[in-house]
Amino acid sequence: MREGCVGRKAVLPLSEAKRITETRSTPTRALSFAKGKGHALIKKILTYLYMKNIFFLIVLSNAFQVMAQDPNIYRNKKDGGYQFRVVKNLETTPIQDQGNSGTCWSFSTLSFFESELLRQGKKGYNLSEMFVARKCYEDKGELYVRMHGTTPFAQGGAFHDVTYVLKKYGMVPEEVYKGLNYDETKHNHTEVEKILHNYVKAVVESGSRGKISSVWKQGFLATLDAYFGKVPEQFSYNGKTYTPQSYAKEMGLNPDDYIEITSFNHHPFYSQFMLEVPDNWLFSKVYNVPLKDLSEIMDYAINNGYTVAWASDVSEKGFSFKNGVAIVPEKDWSEYSKEEIEKMFNEPVKQRTITQEMRQLGFDNYETQDDHGMHIVGIFKDQLGQKYFLVKNSWGNQSNECDGFFYASEAFFLYKTTCIMIHKKAVPPIIAQKLGL
Repeated sequence: MREGCVGRKAVLPLSEAKRITETRSTPTRALSFAKGKGHALIKKILTYLYMKNIFFLIVLSNAFQVMAQDPNIYRNKKDGGYQFRVVKNLETTPIQDQGNSGTCWSFSTLSFFESELLRQGKKGYNLSEMFVARKCYEDKGELYVRMHGTTPFAQGGAFHDVTYVLKKYGMVPEEVYKGLNYDETKHNHTEVEKILHNYVKAVVESGSRGKISSVWKQGFLATLDAYFGKVPEQFSYNGKTYTPQSYAKEMGLNPDDYIEITSFNHHPFYSQFMLEVPDNWLFSKVYNVPLKDLSEIMDYAINNGYTVAWASDVSEKGFSFKNGVAIVPEKDWSEYSKEEIEKMFNEPVKQRTITQEMRQLGFDNYETQDDHGMHIVGIFKDQLGQKYFLVKNSWGNQSNECDGFFYASEAFFLYKTTCIMIHKKAVPPIIAQKLGL
């Protein structure tokens, strides 16, 4: 069973064993016959056979229960009606908690990188999400000032922000840089984001009046130091001395091995374009493929041992983290009663067939946005044979009855994905060739 994910074994009812008991009742009838004839010896023999038969049925019943406990059956929640069977379940590190911060992009990408390290046989990594967030705040602030306040400055980000930091600044372990320097046990960036944003706005306003102070960045960095702590130039870890760059080098991950992929028809397929979402402050490009290729990439990647970083819209009626599922039912939500909607979060229903046009319309109408970054670590199927992805979230392992994981139907994935990040080798060769990889 995956550590951190509820896997409630399905024990099938014993109706079959009861039926066997009822059909094997001939010894009772024989005892009645023997009593009428008064044959004591026959009664003793049949009594012995009858008791032996009952013992056999008890053994058979117990064996039936053991055989019925399938270790590959998982539930969406305690006593949930979804029964998921493992297709592929990949190794990952423990669930983390982003707290009250908009840094899901950092948590999901570093979880993805930790699984990449596990795939390479490198265990024991717990990377610092706040090191990445801190460095992005720094560079977002400088870009905001240079662009006269026209670029976004917020907590949000994207997968490529992490590869950007890894390449430019290196990496540190969580133990070395927790980024909690403000008397809290969980991350909360509400206050610091407002302070930082107002600070750089004031700098831009000063510039519009003719001059920017030469020390503005010193004050900006001092605020980051106060809330997150100073970034170490050197640190000791596991008996060795590192810099962030030397630690990243020892990890052995090459940022250039990782790409982002999406599927929208407002740009040509098998080409790159800048994904038009507010958090893309680095103006990075993604590869664009048809929807059927996106589906094929997911299957190929996971079945070949590669996990996937996933950006999606979770402000949907079909997303229910509490119930451990994200779904897109066959009909429109308006066509279901309240009772029917409640039921479909407890037991599976037929999922909608998603088209390229449907997902494009959702993106064009702002119905599909880059709400949340997560980490896909497996493929499962429900009892109807429909495909689901096992998703590792960053809201803590006590946040739902699936220990912080949930199951997203393939339909939900195809409909609401804004982009994914994967290793280049996780792309099927034919598609990789079309992309020029």
